Amino acid sequence: MARFIERHPAWALIVIIAVAVLLWLVFAIWPPGLEAAIGRKRVFLNAVLNGITLGGLYFLVASGFTLIFGLMRNVNLAHGSLYLFGGYIGYAISTWTGSWILSFIVAFIAAALVGVILQLAVFRRMEGQDLRQTMVTIGLSIVFADLMLWVFGGDFYQVQTPSWLIGPVQLPLLTAIKSSGEPVYLQYPLVRLVIFLASVVIGIAMWLALNRTRIGMIVRAGVDDRDILAATGVRIQLVFVLVFALGAGLAGIAGVVGGTFQSLSPGEDTRFLLASLVVVIVGGMGSIPGAALGAVIIGLAEQLGSVYIPTYAIVVTFLIMVVVLALRPQGLLARR
Repeated sequence: MARFIERHPAWALIVIIAVAVLLWLVFAIWPPGLEAAIGRKRVFLNAVLNGITLGGLYFLVASGFTLIFGLMRNVNLAHGSLYLFGGYIGYAISTWTGSWILSFIVAFIAAALVGVILQLAVFRRMEGQDLRQTMVTIGLSIVFADLMLWVFGGDFYQVQTPSWLIGPVQLPLLTAIKSSGEPVYLQYPLVRLVIFLASVVIGIAMWLALNRTRIGMIVRAGVDDRDILAATGVRIQLVFVLVFALGAGLAGIAGVVGGTFQSLSPGEDTRFLLASLVVVIVGGMGSIPGAALGAVIIGLAEQLGSVYIPTYAIVVTFLIMVVVLALRPQGLLARR
């Protein structure tokens, strides 16, 4: 980031000003003229928080994708199918047992097992063959989509939120001042906040595991020079299978998260695959902090765009990607 500021001081200044304006819009009391121009502050705050929590969901999907694609150099375009598969499994388990927590565990295990099969049956046979991996995983994603459509149909499903997470919580964000002088604070769904905090915890744990543990050192060394690492006696293929399983399992967890505060339906696999690609491109391949930053940026762009420029909301997302590719092709926080 420091190098980006040195090379592009004008763009860095624009980013700093944009962040400062956003913080002012969130925490300051809006003058009447501003509300007349862009609408009520409550709508804006909901859009910002929706964007941040959506970024948490995108991070869960993209973090698994960046492990597989950014770190291991495996082009897995069936990653969105793992998201939808995990969501369907989580829905089935929560409906059958009534346990929301158990649905996460089973979805993680089921998606991780599918990931292990993909690693052993597909990617191990095509190491270094990016084009073949791309074509094969596109075909697999189509097959997976048809199988899930056959089993679950074309209906919309939503994972039942547990009773202890139902309802709003009051946040210390001022939305208005009544004529009596009494402040009005924002009410926001508790389940979204809990899921976002969980994604933050998962992100920190992943970063620590990759950068502060021996297994993380082995993974990074295996990507850079697997032959030398294998010569030291490390079973590099076993390490890669475990990393692939973790990335796939995170996609399964994300499916349960998405099914909890959004919905599950055919086509969600493609949507979240594209979102993962954009997040990884913006944040930087192989970077967990980059995936987090890219997820929040894309989440905010989608939600704010859908509120204020709904016709062109999707254009904003890809415009951000184009700008990042033009100024910093390796991503904002790419691994060095």
